[in-house]
Amino acid sequence: MSVNVATRRIRRAVRVVAATAAVGLIAGCGSSIQGSPRAEGESSPGDNEQFTALLEECSAVTEGQIAQTVGADAIERGFFGAICRWDTIGSNGPAKVTFNWFETGSLDTEKETGEKLGYAVESSTVQGNRSLVMRPPDDPGSCGVTVGSPSGGVVGWWVQFTAAAADPCDAASTLAELTVNRSI
Repeated sequence: MSVNVATRRIRRAVRVVAATAAVGLIAGCGSSIQGSPRAEGESSPGDNEQFTALLEECSAVTEGQIAQTVGADAIERGFFGAICRWDTIGSNGPAKVTFNWFETGSLDTEKETGEKLGYAVESSTVQGNRSLVMRPPDDPGSCGVTVGSPSGGVVGWWVQFTAAAADPCDAASTLAELTVNRSI
């Protein structure tokens, strides 16, 4: 067999392999999406509006109310998401405030988690709703209050005073009350 014949066979084999691979890639990447295209941000009647209030839960209590509750002169929002955080400074020293809202959470899960972390967990009530008060054993400046949300799930507030100048449980309880009782 001559070199030219062998070279042609190799080139033909390479082209067949390349063509087969290209067809495989094109076929593998194709897909169909049902529905009608719309411009970004446009909605139609009947659309599922489950995300219209996304992140609004972080404003369930105003920054002014948070600052007043923890004795802060200044407040700075840190992170908003499933958990909302603020840093404050004031007469009680620096404080960290955290709010969480778990739409499918339960007080039983929160209690179990707190106990696994070694926290002291006490049953309580906030505005007539069952709640939990949690304290980490090695941080007397920290306290969390979690309450069953009237609309489902749980909401919780954690306050951590670094100077331990005030009772963090009082502050967390007040913030929980403000969250549950929107008429205050």
